[in-house]
Amino acid sequence: MPGTETTYLRYVALGDSQTEGVGDGDDVTGLRGFADRLAEHLARHEPALQYANLAVRGRLAAHIHTEQLAPALALRPDLATVVAGVNDLLRPGFDADEVCAHLDAMFGALTEQGAQVATITVPDLSRVCPVARPLVPRVTALNEGIRRTARRHGVIVAETALHPVAGDPRLWSPDRLHAGPLGHERIAAALAHALRLPGSDDTWTHPLPPQALPTGVRAVTAELRWLAGFLGPWLLRRLTGRSSGDGRTAKRPLLLPVQADRRPVTDG
Repeated sequence: MPGTETTYLRYVALGDSQTEGVGDGDDVTGLRGFADRLAEHLARHEPALQYANLAVRGRLAAHIHTEQLAPALALRPDLATVVAGVNDLLRPGFDADEVCAHLDAMFGALTEQGAQVATITVPDLSRVCPVARPLVPRVTALNEGIRRTARRHGVIVAETALHPVAGDPRLWSPDRLHAGPLGHERIAAALAHALRLPGSDDTWTHPLPPQALPTGVRAVTAELRWLAGFLGPWLLRRLTGRSSGDGRTAKRPLLLPVQADRRPVTDG
């Protein structure tokens, strides 16, 4: 694992909607997300940093492998994050071994070229979205595969799955599938801590202040709003074979300088 003296000059992010930044901003004002936030952290300590984000929402692990690995290698990163598999585990034919085979190929190619690679584990989705409870064994299998594959290639794993705060609804966007601004901030902080970057620590693992959860009519109303506003449209896309990423390309395909003057989201 790198020490605090490690300097990164070229950071490339590969992945799906989480890496693209869905849930943190919007398509009008622009998405930020954990990868942007991590790049900003890096740039505060190394102003010469250049950053590219190849992620596209809706992509399965196979898509990320076939569409993003070659462009990432061409950019010759010294740091790369690879986050994939959540879209796969939401599909009926999920195969953890198949997902991890794609991760293995990406981890291997990037590390062989000399990049330090980092990834994350997946929190228990059922803690935020109870209807996802049947997916818990899939999440467990995916995380075990991520850890096993990461060890094989010396990839650093930020263990976001192991800390209870990851299930706090305040870290998630209203769709309950993507992190919200505070969640993306915590993921970036987890990666910075795992990478032992200057200025990082374990405060990302700390719980938020207590907050009463909605009950009664408010709770039922919230569930109905979620069903109509998010689950329904998601199921419709699955039934019609469409993806939220159809027609989209990477938001930042080239290595570019980073503005590092944004302040982190405050807990609350």
